[in-house]
Amino acid sequence: MRKKPIGSAVFIPLLCAVLCGGNSRASESAASEVLARMEKVADWQLAQPPLKPQTDDWTYGALYAGIMALASVADTPKYHDAMVDMGNKHEWKPASRKTASGLYDADDHCVCQTYLELYLKDKNPAMLAPTKERFDHIMAHPATNSLQFGKEARARWAWCDALFMGPPAWIRMFAVTGDQKYLNFMDSEYWKTSDFLYDKEEHLYFRDSTYFEKREANGKKIFWSRGNGWVLAGLARTLPFMPKNFPHRKLYEKQFVEMAGKIATLQQPDGLWRPSLLDPVTYSLKETSGSGFYTFALGWGIDNGLLPRGEYEPIVRKGWQALNECVSPDGKLEHVQPVGSDPKKFAPDHTEVFGVGAFLLAGSEVYKLDKATGTKGKD
Repeated sequence: MRKKPIGSAVFIPLLCAVLCGGNSRASESAASEVLARMEKVADWQLAQPPLKPQTDDWTYGALYAGIMALASVADTPKYHDAMVDMGNKHEWKPASRKTASGLYDADDHCVCQTYLELYLKDKNPAMLAPTKERFDHIMAHPATNSLQFGKEARARWAWCDALFMGPPAWIRMFAVTGDQKYLNFMDSEYWKTSDFLYDKEEHLYFRDSTYFEKREANGKKIFWSRGNGWVLAGLARTLPFMPKNFPHRKLYEKQFVEMAGKIATLQQPDGLWRPSLLDPVTYSLKETSGSGFYTFALGWGIDNGLLPRGEYEPIVRKGWQALNECVSPDGKLEHVQPVGSDPKKFAPDHTEVFGVGAFLLAGSEVYKLDKATGTKGKD
């Protein structure tokens, strides 16, 4: 018989203590439990041998984003130090997939988010130079290809996943340098992609142009859970570095709130979201990567005043509990859909590093919610 996921015996009481008006001590205990869960999952993943030779690609870049979120709340420097070791290993260079899109591919820029966050903390010029060189080259020789998806389309943000990989890196370059050109480039490219892929009626993103006319078995449009998770989480990782007075900031916030409202209606009774957002019957398997990104983004929206806490906190809490029920006793996150571009069926025990990144990002926002509850309890 399989053992219960880590910490499940204490999770519900702590959750009730927080939601039912528990005191600050209960909230602090809940925050400590969230942190312990994050560390358990991160430690399991960091102890695993690499799944592939290239540990600076987008899959690992998403993992590192989660580890940096853990490092920001942990009481130990080991997660920060692990990311410094990673950057040194890769000489602080963007990844190189050697695809038709060459230096422009947003997947290659995902790891740069971690390099630039580390630079903001440590001010080591080596952490900055290669990414700046890459981005300066892109702006000096901008891609002009169509957003219609094909072999060379990835030189632009022509697939919705790219909105997690690219914009958070570019806006961190703006934050590091103070140079408006990086913010302006990001803003221009973001809205071209949004105008192309965002369904303004459903408030969801098509994965790319090849899905415009495709339909699920129930006749609904195909909106992939992780794909939309990439977008919503990408917004939550872009907005913190955007100036409050930036002319287009309200547009980003509006889209975030629209998507959050739609996503909230699609959470399933068990607290997770299914691989196909509009066809949870055909794809009935639990899926934790999209669910992790949604839990993170909705929690971030609460923590930053874009989403009403009373309406969205139960959704976040339910999502976090469900994610934890998908963690094995040794810390392995399961129910992660493999690499792909649309809803698929897969083995329930499957894991991927980007799913762990989503879990850690989600945990960091639940941790902040608990800490905020504890602070209010002391007033």
